Amino acid sequence: MSMEENKVSLTTINEVVLERMFLTGAANLEAHKDRINELNVFPVPDGDTGTNMTLTILSAVKEVNALTKPDISAIAKAVSIGSLKGARGNSGVILSQLLRGFAKDIEHCSSLDTKKLAAASQKAVETAYKAVMKPKEGTILTVAREAAEKAQELAKTMDEMESFLAAVIEHAQATLEKTPDMLPVLKEAGVVDSGGEGLLRFLQGMYEGLCGREIVAEKPSVNTSADLYAPVEDDYTEITFGYCTEFIVNLDKPLSEKEENKLKAFLTSIGDSIVCVNVDDILKIHVHTDEPGNALQKGLSYGSLSHIKIDNMREEYEERRQKMKAQAEKTEGSGPRKKFGFVSVAAGEGFGEIFKNIGVDSLIEGGQTMNPSTEDMLSAIEKVNADTVFILPNNSNIIMAAEQAKELVTDKHIVVLPTKTLPQGISAMIAFMNDQSPEDNEAAMLEAIGCVKSGQVTYAVRDTAIDGKEIHENDIIGIGDDTLVAGREIEQTTADLLEELIDEDSELISIYYGIDISEEQAGALQEALEALYPDCDVELQYGGQPVYYYIVSVE
Repeated sequence: MSMEENKVSLTTINEVVLERMFLTGAANLEAHKDRINELNVFPVPDGDTGTNMTLTILSAVKEVNALTKPDISAIAKAVSIGSLKGARGNSGVILSQLLRGFAKDIEHCSSLDTKKLAAASQKAVETAYKAVMKPKEGTILTVAREAAEKAQELAKTMDEMESFLAAVIEHAQATLEKTPDMLPVLKEAGVVDSGGEGLLRFLQGMYEGLCGREIVAEKPSVNTSADLYAPVEDDYTEITFGYCTEFIVNLDKPLSEKEENKLKAFLTSIGDSIVCVNVDDILKIHVHTDEPGNALQKGLSYGSLSHIKIDNMREEYEERRQKMKAQAEKTEGSGPRKKFGFVSVAAGEGFGEIFKNIGVDSLIEGGQTMNPSTEDMLSAIEKVNADTVFILPNNSNIIMAAEQAKELVTDKHIVVLPTKTLPQGISAMIAFMNDQSPEDNEAAMLEAIGCVKSGQVTYAVRDTAIDGKEIHENDIIGIGDDTLVAGREIEQTTADLLEELIDEDSELISIYYGIDISEEQAGALQEALEALYPDCDVELQYGGQPVYYYIVSVE
């Protein structure tokens, strides 16, 4: 249906319309996620921009749906917190920053007119650009910026909401269609920017919501992360205090670090097992105490309470004791606090074992085929009982989520190492020395990352052209840090990729074979490479990774 049909005569948006617009925007993004995934420049079978943006926004949808009597302020807070916790991949993190900037600017409004929408859109863009270290034009950021600038221009003379939003979306679409002219790699691949496409679909869905139309999307096939309102999983072997007390405080005003420390001191004085999470204007409290009423009364001094849960642990203890004890013995991060700890993202049983064997404390299942969220990062960090925690994202599309998690951790020193591949993560871990300072270790691990050349071998899901090379559907493609090769045979393409990576200084070739490759196939490849490169050691290990037949590295 065209945007000229079913016009509505609105000059302001209230909380009912805003909620509907957000939900239909999210539903439209989800409905088109497969199309967005297909716009990945590299024609590999794990293009996930649409999936990442959808899971990010569905986390915010979950928060909005949990509201009982939402006003604009409550909707804004729900969108901000939900998108922050659920952010996955670079596209998801950027979308979360756009939503958070927009939400922050409207949270004290009782209604929204075109001028306020334009101002909030500008704030959204400013927030997102600050989150990206090296913004590129021709991406979702460009589409967002152009849409915001158009909104500011139109708001000077337009009051009618439907025509205003239609014109902004039309300009956003025109900008998206120009992205191939801004990024040559898009033009060569014959696609527009996938993140920009996702943003456009979200805006188009919001327009449908403004017009009173609904979009029904399928439920997500992948579970989203636990959120701020999820109950804390208690892990205890004996009870000192009798009541597990848990609640949310909707803060009347932001809580300063000094006030937060005072609150934690009070909770410590009446109990233990304390969790105090302060995100934007929401405060989550969890404490084991004999004085639950005093905990609630203290919470009321900061704002209104919700999600109150009080359990008598002594009644439950006897039947749960043995089970909890067994679980506690297996829980990662148990034991005395140590100086250093490590969190790593890895896909595949073999890679998981490799990272555990070289000292990683907490593994996050995921990688190129499934980018973990900010909340996944926070959960993994929480399991590591250490003063300094190093995070190994091992994928360029996960680094921003790790950085976002870092900003939310206050009780540990977090170091995000910009590892873009699994071999880089392995080399970084090997370079770590327990007797060195965090700063010296970070420097050594960064140096080790720089010495690794990595590549991965998979198949093409569509015809395209990259770096002047014609790629055909089902071709075997090898993707290196700065190179691309294609062929018809897996082992030959792997050898061709390594030829591009190896130079006269190379000493070690590491081959990690995936779940679709047999040990015999991998062994034959190892023998062939040993014959080709007699001056190099060739190591073969089982990675067990999906999608990629081989992941290789050269040092």
